[in-house]
Amino acid sequence: MLNISGIHEGFVLDHIKAGMSLSIYHNLKLDKLDCTVAIIKNAKSNKMGKKDIIKVECPIDALDLDILGFIDHNITVNIIKGDKIVEKKELHLPKQVKNVIRCKNPRCITSIEQELDQIFLLTDENEETYRCKYCEEMYTDYGFRA
Repeated sequence: MLNISGIHEGFVLDHIKAGMSLSIYHNLKLDKLDCTVAIIKNAKSNKMGKKDIIKVECPIDALDLDILGFIDHNITVNIIKGDKIVEKKELHLPKQVKNVIRCKNPRCITSIEQELDQIFLLTDENEETYRCKYCEEMYTDYGFRA
């Protein structure tokens, strides 16, 4: 059995779809943080069969919950203080995502004016549909989301 020690203060991202942890690591820019990060891939899970887990030893304020909710709102965020889970955060689909994905419409103003923020709005929560704020182009999954 593989043993990865607990963390004193930080957070644990649990119930990540198997194989998605590296994508989440990069999209949350965890590689830019000066803290310890452990990625566990393909851990056994009673609920999911296999899952990934990311353990991060640094304060939770380094984590963008909107980006994480956009990628996969089924991930569990456990906040650790003093070696204990002190809070579990539920993720939700954010109402908007800013500069996470790019509009693919070549006629969109964001294609012409590069300095404009890329903003996508949640237009259908049941279908998890996002549309560009400017041209209403629907975001289609290019392997970014779980």
